[in-house]
Amino acid sequence: MFHAGRNATFYWRNNMSIETIEQDFHRKVSQKIRLSEEGIERFRVLTPFLFDDGDHLCVVLKKNGSRWVLSDEGHTYMHLTYDIDEKDLHRGTRQKIISNALSIFGIEDQQGELLLEVPDGRYGDALYSFVQGLLKITDVSFLARERVRSTFMEDFRAFLIEAIPEERMNFDWSDPTHDSQGKYTVDCRVNSMSRPLLVHGIANDARTRDATITLHQFEKWGIPFRSLAIFEDQEAINRKVLARFSDVCDKQFSSLALNRDRITRFLSENIAE
Repeated sequence: MFHAGRNATFYWRNNMSIETIEQDFHRKVSQKIRLSEEGIERFRVLTPFLFDDGDHLCVVLKKNGSRWVLSDEGHTYMHLTYDIDEKDLHRGTRQKIISNALSIFGIEDQQGELLLEVPDGRYGDALYSFVQGLLKITDVSFLARERVRSTFMEDFRAFLIEAIPEERMNFDWSDPTHDSQGKYTVDCRVNSMSRPLLVHGIANDARTRDATITLHQFEKWGIPFRSLAIFEDQEAINRKVLARFSDVCDKQFSSLALNRDRITRFLSENIAE
């Protein structure tokens, strides 16, 4: 049970004691929940709920102005950024997952701190909603493989939009002279150079093969170009498939997540008009 020294007999404005609140947590959420005092009008809520790496969710019950709230104190987003770039949490598929979770469970996002007000002394109900919301947000780390691929391409495009002037890019480009039906497409063509830069975002073997065929075809047509490939995870690509692709691609980066600065520097140095 709760142990809080001088606060053991402390009562809240609504006359609900700490022990009663803890019991409400037990009834509505889990018998394993405990409260631990961390200062004046502030308590750590110890729960059995975990991130995928075994770390516990961070939940604090505290006074915020005139109201009592549950807060993660910014820990949820911080934990997710161990594996996901912070910018990527707030766009594309990941942003939709997070926004839906906040809306469904009534959680506020105040500059990265997630908060849920305790309504009318309903501490157990509030904690249940808050924990469910946090767990739903962590789903961005558990996207199905298809969703991950989709997210990679969203991240890939968003990155290029930030790194390259808009007027110099053509997404999903095909050569209008040799390929009127658009059978051989490039994810992004960077123009305004004597040899345009053809950029492929690659998440799997199939996309690697497609890019190989496209670059081979451009060579046959005699189209002047340079090529760049940005992988989601190059180590996941079949070695033979990758070897064939490496024969036709000028520059490769093994992953977007780990090479953002290097790719930005490469683009800056290689797309000068």
